[in-house]
Amino acid sequence: MSNLEDLYREIILDHYRSPRNRGELECPPAHRIEGFNPLCGDEITVYVAADGATLSDIKISGHGCSISQSSASLMSAAVKGKPIADVRATIDTFKRLMTVHESNLDDEQEPEPVDLRALGELAALQGVVKFPVRIKCATLAWNTLAQGLDELSN
Repeated sequence: MSNLEDLYREIILDHYRSPRNRGELECPPAHRIEGFNPLCGDEITVYVAADGATLSDIKISGHGCSISQSSASLMSAAVKGKPIADVRATIDTFKRLMTVHESNLDDEQEPEPVDLRALGELAALQGVVKFPVRIKCATLAWNTLAQGLDELSN
């Protein structure tokens, strides 16, 4: 298991050091959404452009810890160019990965398992659940993107 944890750590560090889709998109036509984590000071701005039912482009800017910034980079790489319905499904799956252990402790039924293979590189962030205070760091970009998609659909 140590080799897998080392691989995940390398993926996170790679996305932190060389973030994907970094920058800004011209608004309009792109939509700009800001997210902030008051607990640690992480800030993120997500720029999204939709072409019909497809998320045609996404750019990320901001600053924060390695978890928030690598999660934003991983997210942008995972959703760019995808149908918005698939983007929403990926958001839901990722957020379920981040909450599967905490939110279901009192539930009588077993939580639906998350297919880590389907998540690809996003699975590198699964270790964050061991540190509940860092979950908000990992989900900041995802919550910001979800807010932006909701604003686009209104």
